[in-house]
Amino acid sequence: MASMPSERFRDNGDGTVTDSTSKLMWMRCSLGQRWQSGICSGAAGELAWSQAQRHAEQLNRDGGAFYNDWRVPSLRELATITARECSPPRTNTAVFPGTAPAAYWSATQRPGQASTEQVFALSFGAEGVFAAGKDARHHLRLVRTGP
Repeated sequence: MASMPSERFRDNGDGTVTDSTSKLMWMRCSLGQRWQSGICSGAAGELAWSQAQRHAEQLNRDGGAFYNDWRVPSLRELATITARECSPPRTNTAVFPGTAPAAYWSATQRPGQASTEQVFALSFGAEGVFAAGKDARHHLRLVRTGP
């Protein structure tokens, strides 16, 4: 995992990590999982793009994750936690345990024709980046700008 060493991430002790390179704070678990005893337990959920946006908004209103500025990451942000040299899931699973080798939503909308209906998703499996219809169901990992 030369492109994504564990030392790059500071464990915040609350189910989040801060990336010293990008200065982003990430939830270690995907939506639907729970951080317990150093692992992400449960199954990663899948949801439509609008549901992903609403989940972030609701979490911020409820204050259940210590901060009120969680968001769906941009495609560029999501790409910072991929490790192409890894076999699926293509991320550092010591930092992000339980990551599904499947597509995760980004907040980056596809430019051009029908851009309001398509958003980029990034797969931690073999698929890489692709444009997805907003009604498709993918995984979600939230991010915020770190301290």
